[in-house]
Amino acid sequence: MSADSILLERRDSIARVTLNRPDVLNSFDHAMVGRMLAVLAEVQADRSIRAMYLTGAGRGFCAGQDISGGATIGDYGEHVENSWNRIVRGIRGLEVPVICAVGGVAAGAGANLALACDFVVAAEETAFIQAFVNIGLVPDSGGSWIVPHLVGPARAAALLMLGDKLPAKQAAEWGLIHRAVPAASLEQEAWALAARLAAMPTLALGLIKKMISAAATNSYLEQLTLEAGYQSIAGRSRDHLEGVAAFREKRKPAFEGR
Repeated sequence: MSADSILLERRDSIARVTLNRPDVLNSFDHAMVGRMLAVLAEVQADRSIRAMYLTGAGRGFCAGQDISGGATIGDYGEHVENSWNRIVRGIRGLEVPVICAVGGVAAGAGANLALACDFVVAAEETAFIQAFVNIGLVPDSGGSWIVPHLVGPARAAALLMLGDKLPAKQAAEWGLIHRAVPAASLEQEAWALAARLAAMPTLALGLIKKMISAAATNSYLEQLTLEAGYQSIAGRSRDHLEGVAAFREKRKPAFEGR
C-alpha cells in the first residue's frame, strides 16, 4: 500500500486528501483502496481535524476503477462491497464535513465518490459521468441511491441509463452538486468553504450529517424524535455554551468543535 497514491496533509484543523495517480486520472487500484480506507480511519480518529478536503491531482478528479492494463477483478459485486462501498460508507460516516473540489472529470465510481461528500464544488469546465452502462455495468458506490434522491427519477434515468456527460454547471443547476465555479478560482473557493466549516461547531455539524442521511428513510414523526434526541446532545456541548455567550455579548463565537 503506497502512501504516494493518496496524500494526506494537515493544514490547521483541515485534513487535505489528494488522490495522486494523475497518469490514470486517479483511478483506483487495490493498493489505492487500502490507502484510502487507512486515510479515512486516520481522519476519523484525529479529534483535532474539523473538516476534510478531498481533491485530485492532475487533469482529472477520479475515473473510478482502474481497468487499464488488463487488470481482472473477478466477482464485481464482491469487489464493490470490499472496496468502493467501504470507502463511501467511510466518507458518509465521518463526523466532520467533507468538501470535495472537482477540478477534472469525475466518472463512474469516481463521480459517486465525489457525491458521497457533503459539499461538491466543481470547475465549470468539468463533467460528471455515470459511465457504468458504457461498459455493460450498473451504477455502484451509492450512485443509484444518491442521484435519484438529488435530481429526481426522470433525470436520474437519463444520467444512469445513457451514461452521458453532465457538465458541472448543469449539475449545480439540477442540485446534484453544491456549486460550479471558474477553474481559476476552484481551489480558493473550495478551500474557503472548508475553512469556514472547520471553524463552525463540529459536533453539531456531525449530528446534522446524520439527520440528513436519516431523513431519506425516516417518516416525519420519526425525524421529529431524532431531532429531539440530537438536540439534547448538542445542547450539552461546549460550542452551544459558547454560541449563546457570543450572542449575548454581540461577538463572533470561537467554537472549539466539541
